[in-house]
Amino acid sequence: MKKSNPLYPLVAVVAYTGLGIIGLVAVYIAASVVLSAIPVAGDETKPAPDATTVTVYLLSNGVHTDLVVPVRSPQKDWTQFISYADTPANDTSQEFVGFGWGDRGFYLDTPTWAELELSTGIKAMFWLGTTAMHTTFHHRPEVGPKCVQLTLTPAEYDRLIRFIETKFELDAQGRPQQIRGHSYGKNDAFYLANGTYNLFDTCNSWTNRGLKAAGQRAALWTPFDFGMFWHY
Repeated sequence: MKKSNPLYPLVAVVAYTGLGIIGLVAVYIAASVVLSAIPVAGDETKPAPDATTVTVYLLSNGVHTDLVVPVRSPQKDWTQFISYADTPANDTSQEFVGFGWGDRGFYLDTPTWAELELSTGIKAMFWLGTTAMHTTFHHRPEVGPKCVQLTLTPAEYDRLIRFIETKFELDAQGRPQQIRGHSYGKNDAFYLANGTYNLFDTCNSWTNRGLKAAGQRAALWTPFDFGMFWHY
């Protein structure tokens, strides 16, 4: 009688686990593509030619998206909330500021994909990490494949302002809390943020919700940047 391999149960468990993980990844990617393709219509009513409007931008670096807004407008002076002086350059000539929300470990410990550690990825995917708000001052962004210009009414911009502000974790005085000693370049800074990053609530799904809050075209749900740009 042929003896069974004592390692067979372990091999089977490993194989089934691997297939299960591959299956879950496939379902996640498929759901991302399908739900990203379903549009949530914004307000397509064009403002009158003489109406007051606010120009904002949807900006991507190829992976991560930011909502870029004027530093100063009648609705909001962002320098009363965050400061040019929080950035290394302190360049007050830049008239726009971008906001991006995401996992703090990714932001602070993984400046490039080559430096991504398994522990950072696991914490980010499974609700185990903390979050940060990344702000970047800009000159006027240039419209292109990874940059869309949006025209908002004052009411739409008011909603976007509230959406961004509520993601900052404020101190007892109601001020954003800078994470000092961290920046990608000369014009950006990091702050403590509310919420927990995970597979279903990513940096890009946050941006997508911001578009919805501002009454702009968006995807039903997307964890990736392309899910928003498909609709523009």
